[in-house]
This record gives sequence, C-alpha cells and structure tokens, in this order.
Amino acid sequence: MHRDRRRPYRALGAALAATGLLLAAAQTSSAAAPAGTAPVVENHAVQDVTLPPAHADFDYQIGGAYTPPKGVKAVSRDHTAKPADGLYNICYVNAFQAQPNALEWWDEHHPRLLLRDDEGEPVMDTDWDEAIFDTSSAGRRAELARIVGRWIDGCADKGYQAVELDNLDSYERSDDRLDHADNVAFAKLLTRRAHDSGMAAGQKNAADMVGRRKAMGFDFAVTEQCGQYKECEQYAKAYDDRVLDVEYDAKGMANACRTWGDRLSVVRRDLDVKPRGEKGYVFAHC
Repeated sequence: MHRDRRRPYRALGAALAATGLLLAAAQTSSAAAPAGTAPVVENHAVQDVTLPPAHADFDYQIGGAYTPPKGVKAVSRDHTAKPADGLYNICYVNAFQAQPNALEWWDEHHPRLLLRDDEGEPVMDTDWDEAIFDTSSAGRRAELARIVGRWIDGCADKGYQAVELDNLDSYERSDDRLDHADNVAFAKLLTRRAHDSGMAAGQKNAADMVGRRKAMGFDFAVTEQCGQYKECEQYAKAYDDRVLDVEYDAKGMANACRTWGDRLSVVRRDLDVKPRGEKGYVFAHC
C-alpha cells in the first residue's frame, strides 16, 4: 500500500555511516536488566531471548536519547546510542537501506550491494534520500548480513535486549527489482544474527509481510501509525499483542487508543522524534 512514510531522519547515524564508522565494533557499556517478567523464548535453537513486555508504556527516541519520562518501561534508541538503565531497550538499525549521506561510502567500498537501475545508478528511497540495498541474490544478502550483522552485534554488546530492523518494505521502492521473497530471505539472516547475539528481533512496519513473520523469524513488531492506517489488528494477532506503536498525529493517536490502547504499547511522538527539551517535542500515552 502506498503511503506517506513517516520515518524520522537520524542525523547521528547518518554522519557516522558516511565515514564508515558504523562498521567498527561498538564500545561495550552496561545496562541494568529491565523490570518486569516478560517471557523468555527460544528461537533458531540458539539461545534465549527476552520479549518486550506487552502493553508497557513506551518511548520512541531514535531521533536522540534523553532520560525517559516517568512510568516508561520500554524505549527504542538508535544503535549509536547507549541503552537506558533499568528499562527494556530496543536498538534501531536501518537494515535494508543506507543511511542518508552514506551513499559515497557504500559506492566506494561495497558498490555491488546497492540496488542499481538500468543506467547503473543506485535506486533511491527519495523520501529519505537513502540508497536501497540489493537483496536480490543469496550472495549479496550474505555480504550485507555481515555488515549489518556487526551493527546488530554492537547493540548486544551495549546491553540492548532487542533490535528493530527498519525498511523491511524496501521492495516497494525498488521499481520491481526486489520482491517479498528477497527481503524475507534477508530478514531471516538478520533475525538469526540477533538471536545468536541474545536479542529479540522486531518487525518494523510492512503490514503486508505479517503473514510471513515465522519465515522471517521476528518476535514482536514496532509500527508507525498502525492506528492511523487501521493496521494494528494485523500486528496484534500475529505477535500476541507484543506491538509497540508510534503515532504522529492526533487522529491516529485517538484511533489507536480507542481501539487498541488497552492491549498494545502506544505512544505519540513528534514527526522528527526530537529529544525532550527541543522545540516541537511531543510525547503522550493513551
């Protein structure tokens, strides 16, 4: 389904990606174990991972980390940031597209991993100025997984309990050069890497892919505007209510709270997910 995509710009991650520093091993830092008794599940017969708590107050901080508001139990932050002590921490990774301003680095070091048009130019997500990764072959998927996998490992090293893998729906912007199967196969490699690192793996958006969640290996979902687009039910059924939804306007928030506020984790944030204290910051729960 075509829509205006509401994924905020991540300036810090973009700057690091542009210089190739995202490939370096992350510095290890400690984070206290999250409160609550979220169940532990075993995926891929590797090791236990802890799922996010259902219907927990949630904050979405991928635009910049700050002290979470009182009562928040789960938080999502960019993988360049440290997790929040004592909470359930989800690590944001842009897994299917290059960060803004990173095209030159990818073109120099891994040109074959960028999807190309008939003239050999990178196929771009023009909404966010991001080059799309080429997931069309097993060889390219394996190479990409080695790079993205280092970012995932870095999340685990910092103490995150889970990772959300953004742009699963990159095939929608590929001019039919990619399809569902390509991204399903790549997602499976990434969720396995997350599980091997001891973290749960979250599906990010792409409601039309929910039916293939078992093949992909996802454990929960992070959604944007499922209330606005009336998709919350699909995610809730697939993930047993372990859904963390971000709404960006009053209408979507009202719908999400009215229909799913007693079952899912719903937060309203400003479109740029600004840190608290900056002009335009918005934060609200049902």
